[in-house]
Amino acid sequence: MLTGTPFIPESITVHLGTPDSNAPNVTLDFLSYIKNVASSEIFPTWSEVALRANIYAIVSFALNRVYTEWYRSRGYDFDITSTTQYDQKFINGREIFSNIGYLADELFDDYVRRQGTIEPLFTAFCNGTTSTCRGLSQWGTVDLAARGYTPFEILQYYYGDNIEIVRNAPIRTAEGSYSGIPLKFGSAGNNVKSLQVFLNRISRNYPAIPKIPQADGIFGTATEEAVRKFQNVFDLTVNGVVDRSTWYRIVYIYTSVKRIAELDSEGVAWDEVAPQFNEELRIGMSGNEVRNLQYYLAVIGAYYEAVQPVDTTGYFGENTEKSLKSFQRVFGIPQTGVLDRATKNALYRAYMGIVESVRPEYTPVALYPGTVLKEGTRNDYVRIMQEYLSYIHETYPDIPAVINTGYFGQLTKQSVMAFQRQFGIEPTGIVGGITWDTIAGVYSDLYYGYDKRPYQNPGYIIK
Repeated sequence: MLTGTPFIPESITVHLGTPDSNAPNVTLDFLSYIKNVASSEIFPTWSEVALRANIYAIVSFALNRVYTEWYRSRGYDFDITSTTQYDQKFINGREIFSNIGYLADELFDDYVRRQGTIEPLFTAFCNGTTSTCRGLSQWGTVDLAARGYTPFEILQYYYGDNIEIVRNAPIRTAEGSYSGIPLKFGSAGNNVKSLQVFLNRISRNYPAIPKIPQADGIFGTATEEAVRKFQNVFDLTVNGVVDRSTWYRIVYIYTSVKRIAELDSEGVAWDEVAPQFNEELRIGMSGNEVRNLQYYLAVIGAYYEAVQPVDTTGYFGENTEKSLKSFQRVFGIPQTGVLDRATKNALYRAYMGIVESVRPEYTPVALYPGTVLKEGTRNDYVRIMQEYLSYIHETYPDIPAVINTGYFGQLTKQSVMAFQRQFGIEPTGIVGGITWDTIAGVYSDLYYGYDKRPYQNPGYIIK
């Protein structure tokens, strides 16, 4: 969850013992969990003011564990334990006190955070009698309430004046921050940006890990170098690919160096988790990300009979929504017509399955390889793109010809930028799906005398 804004998880998994014990897990809805912990930690006879202050702390503590993936990032299959030695008290199957239950109904989607940060504060607390700590004293809240403190003033007393309450946080299904698709050279997206932010912060504590000059969401040479060094420092397989184990080790080390799961957290600022790309695409939206979506749907629709093809217009209209719903139906995803994370991952896998099975030499023009081509890339797709650009140069002399070496150097970047300027694309010198598709279309039109894209009449259909 460190890759986005905090939310209230629909459910939470509790380990009924210490982390390394063989105790069972129990999964329940988050509200029921809060009611259970509050009924186990505090007394229903306390004043409502004291109860409210404690429930805020209980909610925030639990959300911090979920947000940081504190246990899951270390390989455990649960979110929190039931023991006060590590977390907060949970008694499976216990009776819920009615007044505590009513207050939890009201407060379970509110949490404490420091001003200027977004993560739920690690609201450490103890009973204040048999154990003491730097955080909230549960019995101390009773005394402060009797002295006329409000619930918020009690929280300020223990956690400082620079706190605030986030109210009515959204409720969502919790998903692990690892998308399930390894990140590697050429990958692009919000997870890549998060990876870059994490590694740059970790490098302050581990200077051997080189800084990534720009957290732009594109996995380039600098990111690969930083990943390799991280893997070397932390005894992981050094391959420059961020799989599940590397991702969660990075998340754990990032949480540790920033002390996000501590009361004195450095804090996570909004610009650290602000998405580089849209988290979701839906009807009515427009732009390059929509065009990329349409390109993928067009290719998949050419090879899967039940997926409705769509034109790459850049506008998410009814046809795009119908096409996306048909894709979701074929691949067993809820038919929302919205490109969410689950659909995006399935779309990428389906597209890459086609790319890997259709060799470039067997099609009039090659499919986009599914990974961004930029300066420093070396592969056969760079060579193909260079061949296309050189052929286009014969008609458009302002677009420089390049030798088809397969290496994306400065000359290739200049040629790409000239092409992008010529055809109304932002001249970044980076080749994503839109630029590739446009290059392929112009090349096809000039070479074959008509614009035949790789998703037109592919030759066989998957039924």
